[in-house]
Amino acid sequence: MNKTRVKATLANATLVVSMLSGVALTLQGCALAVVGAAAGGTLIATDRRTLGAQTEDREIQVKALSRINENLPDTAHVNVTVFNRRVLLTGEVPDDAAKQKAESVVRDINNVGSIVNELAVQGASSISSRANDSYLETRVKTAMVGEKDLRANYYKVVCERGIVYLMGLVTPDEGAHGADVAARVPGVEQVVKVFQYIKPEDVQAVEAAAAAASDAGAASAPVAPEATVGTVPDSSVTSRPLDSQTPAPVKNSDVHPGSTKSTPAAK
Repeated sequence: MNKTRVKATLANATLVVSMLSGVALTLQGCALAVVGAAAGGTLIATDRRTLGAQTEDREIQVKALSRINENLPDTAHVNVTVFNRRVLLTGEVPDDAAKQKAESVVRDINNVGSIVNELAVQGASSISSRANDSYLETRVKTAMVGEKDLRANYYKVVCERGIVYLMGLVTPDEGAHGADVAARVPGVEQVVKVFQYIKPEDVQAVEAAAAAASDAGAASAPVAPEATVGTVPDSSVTSRPLDSQTPAPVKNSDVHPGSTKSTPAAK
């Protein structure tokens, strides 16, 4: 079996796993909603994207992963996260040419609204580093769930080499609040805001549109929130209380234009 066929097989396996995970996580999502209610309603099972937008994001992610696997060298380690047609690229690549290639491949996919290329030109991260990133993601999500006046489901959390990336449709105040919570989690090296901002006066209209679209698609399988998976931290993670943790630096992401090609938006 040649290299292209191997990568194609891996891409197909990724799609199957994603579909199966969606079914399992639907059940888990119910449990998360119950936990949130018990904690005072902090975690609400809601998403400001329409159901069609969530489905489109998943399609973009699968296509991006498949095409990156086909076009980049085996030494590249690239993660793709998509939220509301904004694509976040994280991980490591061997050279700047590979970094630019990954971005151009994604830009060629229909309906990509914008791209945030955070790929680092360096050797691929170790297994222990990736395990630590999963652990930090869990800690950030947990901190958000426990934070007063913050709805954790408005934020998508990605961690790479100790750097936390935050995505979501949020108001400027919500973005600042979420970033502050993440920056105070022990072990976080930096927080990068990859948000798409909405005006406070537009929040109700955005949520109403998302709810209406979700109600219309209730007959089909729902799109579940991403899983929260914990792992055992390595020695690089500190156990200092949040109150004594010096906040990590926070910065805004560098957003690049997306695809010029589009297909009719999903409802």
